[in-house]
Amino acid sequence: MLTSIKNNNLQFESQKLGLMYFRVALILFGAQLLMGLIAAIQFMYPEFLYGLFDFSVARMVHINALVVWMLYAMIGAVYYMLPDETGIEAVGIGLGKLAFWVLTAAVTVVVLVYIFIQIGPGKESTIWFINEGREYIEAPRWADIGIVVVVLIFYYNVFFTFMKGKKTGVMTVMVANLLALAGLYLAGMFFTDNISMDQYWWWWVIHLWVEATWEVFVGTLAAYALIKIIDAKREIVEMWLWIEVLMLFGSGILGLGHHYFWIGTPEYWWEIGALFSALEPVPLVAMFVHVLYDWGKEQGAHGDRPAIKNGPAMAWIVTNAFGNFLGAGIWGFFHTLPQVNIYTHGTQFTAAHGHLAFFGAYATILIGMMYLGVQGAYGVERMKATFKSKMAIFLITFGVLGMTVALTIAGYEQVLVERAELGGGWDAFFTAQALPWMKQAMTWRTIMGVVTFIGFVYLVLDLLTIGKESQKNS
Repeated sequence: MLTSIKNNNLQFESQKLGLMYFRVALILFGAQLLMGLIAAIQFMYPEFLYGLFDFSVARMVHINALVVWMLYAMIGAVYYMLPDETGIEAVGIGLGKLAFWVLTAAVTVVVLVYIFIQIGPGKESTIWFINEGREYIEAPRWADIGIVVVVLIFYYNVFFTFMKGKKTGVMTVMVANLLALAGLYLAGMFFTDNISMDQYWWWWVIHLWVEATWEVFVGTLAAYALIKIIDAKREIVEMWLWIEVLMLFGSGILGLGHHYFWIGTPEYWWEIGALFSALEPVPLVAMFVHVLYDWGKEQGAHGDRPAIKNGPAMAWIVTNAFGNFLGAGIWGFFHTLPQVNIYTHGTQFTAAHGHLAFFGAYATILIGMMYLGVQGAYGVERMKATFKSKMAIFLITFGVLGMTVALTIAGYEQVLVERAELGGGWDAFFTAQALPWMKQAMTWRTIMGVVTFIGFVYLVLDLLTIGKESQKNS
């Protein structure tokens, strides 16, 4: 989908493989948004598609499509940057292509099972072939094993290409981080009878995966992209990468603590978790500001230098730097403080934080990498923003921010009525759901979801056409 390019200017097969991953990522991105819209409508009108396509299924596909499309785009981004950073082709490109088709076939089967079979009896066979029942990682056990095999092939390609080729600081961090990223997934592949213990390990997959390895991953992509787009000084971005590794692997592990109290661990985890969760986005923003300041000084001294080589990609990276800080930092921090979290835990505040954090921290940088992929595929020196690219970033960002505000208002209503006034029982929950603030907030959430989907349509159209337009204008 990214391009049907007759004259592909990419020299390396690994970069072409990266584009293949980007194509599937875009399809899954669209599926995620569509399922989110269906679920949003069903939240307000439970009879919508009831018995045919229930809310639980739409929500499950929505969440899992989010995780999987980002993993596809992450793998695609690494394959794209790999030859640039190492100077050589990936060592096992044939194996990498085979893994892509195996993963895509497995994802297709899993989605079909989610939609048409959905649930099974409480037996071991259900865990293996239908659904493991863990939110975000519901994939059946066979698919889990398949994902591990694919990731091991991917890591083999990256690691041995890195060892054989040039060794940059960006790629050194990437290789180390990918090992941690693959290893943490294993924590969600075993089952314990104790629900607290099971949730403990589940959070290691979901939140430490995100709060440590994914954040470091984003930092490496941002460093690479800034070098490509504005000729950022490598020593600056790599310095901040190492600071980020230090802060994120420390703060990410401790930041998990704001979940621990709710599964029976000591109360001190509240304060530890809230504080360290808020520190995670700081190095990324600092790297971005430092690089732009340095670049601005260089531009002032050498006004004849080329400016931004890829306008749309740069716009998405700017959005990433501050979207990460807002979504993961601010929205994460203000509802995980212990004095607040006792009321906000499990409300729509969590959904507000999740929407803005996943978008601001991850979706933005991955979309920026897709634009870099299109630029490389068409071999254009500079890619300027088009009307479609401007509409895409405006509508998607505006839509996600709108959903975040709407969900925050809904969460505020739940805190005031369901928790503080009525005590947080089932009756309180249903009373809060029926009040005007909740209904209006969820209506606006759906409207902003439609805005986001329209922005996605502009994004796809732009990715399909901007390469040819850039070639004509060059």
